[in-house]
Amino acid sequence: FDVCGGCALQHLSAARQIKFKQHQLIEALARIGHVRPQTVLPPLQAGEWQYRRRARLGARWVRKKERVVVGFRERAAPYIADLRRCEVLKPPVGELLQPLSELITHLSIRERVPQIEVAIADNAVALVFRILEPLSDADTALLQQFARTHGVQVYLQPGGYDTVAPLVVPAQGATAIPGPASPGAAFEPLVYRLPAFDLTLEFAPTDFVQVHGALNERMVERAVELLAPTSEERVLDLFCGLGNFSLPLARRAAHVTGVEGEASLVQRAAANAARNHIANTEFIVADLADEALGSAPWAQRDYDKVLLDPPRAGARAALPVVSSSGARRVVYVSCHPGTLARDAGILVQQYGFRLQAAGVMDMFPHTAHVESIALFER
Repeated sequence: FDVCGGCALQHLSAARQIKFKQHQLIEALARIGHVRPQTVLPPLQAGEWQYRRRARLGARWVRKKERVVVGFRERAAPYIADLRRCEVLKPPVGELLQPLSELITHLSIRERVPQIEVAIADNAVALVFRILEPLSDADTALLQQFARTHGVQVYLQPGGYDTVAPLVVPAQGATAIPGPASPGAAFEPLVYRLPAFDLTLEFAPTDFVQVHGALNERMVERAVELLAPTSEERVLDLFCGLGNFSLPLARRAAHVTGVEGEASLVQRAAANAARNHIANTEFIVADLADEALGSAPWAQRDYDKVLLDPPRAGARAALPVVSSSGARRVVYVSCHPGTLARDAGILVQQYGFRLQAAGVMDMFPHTAHVESIALFER
């Protein structure tokens, strides 16, 4: 724990960790935003071990050890922590660090595999190997055997995210096919479920999805409960991603407009809506950090409720749209208490909202990462 940089709070109990994070949130709201919530929401928690379904593992050939080390970066040094297993990674990946180390050690390009991206779905496990040189036929055979042995999907990433492609893994006993998959080859799509809303969402192995699956279910339920859309209301979901909040909201609202900056996620959201037979949504690609956002046709419509789920930089450029929309209620899901506090100050002091409630959610147990949710009313 004192070496690996993946976790920083394992010296505290889960109860003390969430209390610490709640203090950070309330302190940031007061110090940065000069606001205080009328109600502090009870923290959301959903298990602190074996929860992490998305991760980026480093890999490095260490000559002195004569093997590749796989894990997270060390806390106080630019090295990869020498891990045998990880207690926060969701099974089976938490127990695969040593087998991955052995696998890459035996590749001809062992010094040219800098990272492995992990995506653990409800139905499958995907590993994306970043490769800086082409694989040999022997390398391909080793990766194929690893995939069969451990029941994982293996993808290769020779360049940017647009180069990610599945590796062909023949059935047991079949002849190995060297090289990456043909354009038509594909694995079973990765999915996660939101049972409370009867939803199944597909995602790609490099897509953003919330790290803690069980906590995400509870977070979506709380967001919908706080926003409380009715069958007559129109909802705007900004930074909608692949529909994590949009589709549950669409089960309750008259119509949901989802807006997202990444075109591939917008396509995925629309496909997820169709897959779940949801017809009262539309999804739009837009740069939500653009100061001229308000001139877009969708931004000039009226909405009854707004949900915000921005990245760490916050939602500052989108706040004028929130204000001009006429929405009476706003739910803001945040992954950074500092930018939430800044934006809360703007909503309250410039746009006439009241910070009705705020609280933390333990999306990243044992880390210093603070996820929170806030309710604003006009």
